[in-house]
Amino acid sequence: MIVWSVANQKGGVGKTTTTVTLAGLLSLRGHRVLMVDTDPHGSLTTYLGFDPDSTERSLFDLFQLKQFDHASVKPLVMPTNVSGIDIIRAHMSLATLDRVMGNRSGMGLILKRALLALAQDYDYVLIDCPPILGVMMVNALAASDRILIPVQTEFLAMKGLERMVRTLAIMQKSRQAPFKVTIVPTMYDKRTNASLQTLTQLKKDYPTNVWASAVPIDTKFRDASLKRLPASHFAASSRGVFAYKQLLVHLERLAIDEK
Repeated sequence: MIVWSVANQKGGVGKTTTTVTLAGLLSLRGHRVLMVDTDPHGSLTTYLGFDPDSTERSLFDLFQLKQFDHASVKPLVMPTNVSGIDIIRAHMSLATLDRVMGNRSGMGLILKRALLALAQDYDYVLIDCPPILGVMMVNALAASDRILIPVQTEFLAMKGLERMVRTLAIMQKSRQAPFKVTIVPTMYDKRTNASLQTLTQLKKDYPTNVWASAVPIDTKFRDASLKRLPASHFAASSRGVFAYKQLLVHLERLAIDEK
């Protein structure tokens, strides 16, 4: 089972779009995919047609468990309307975890322990992270084999990336293995100087981590969300989906090279 977290300490950069689209592409290849929504706002949960205010089975319940075996964790997983994709959905109560349980011993590894219990059920896990550093992001990063950082190709998004890099550096001190990071330029518009300059700067500042291409602005992503479907299932031939297909190939090559 391969676990990817999609994280950035800035909102609106394409985290949920990246999570959903990659999950859709993986499911079309026949992989069993689990998505985990760790953001109390529940964008991923809402995208897939669930209510993040509902009390029925959510990630919050995971943090109340006393043990993390398959029989305990599996009931929190819900099927989606997309074949091959399940979800552990968010709930607004996740926002209280830092205050209520943030200092409890072992809190940062709960999600990792839970996913290990599901390792035989899924080929890939994609975790959609909140834009703030807290218990949920710590859990997501600790559970991950690779961290994908979507970065909107504009100046302010670069500042969010800088914060994310600092966060990873801090967390790295408590890890033996280094984080594997892929920066994903998003919302790219080749007609604007802002996009061109930001992409150039990303490649200059992070030459070993940034994906060489970029995900373009594509209204099909918005249309797909209205239909509660991954863009891969709604508009398979769109330029945005084509870019994510290229990203997936890039990630697969990285995995082969690292073996």
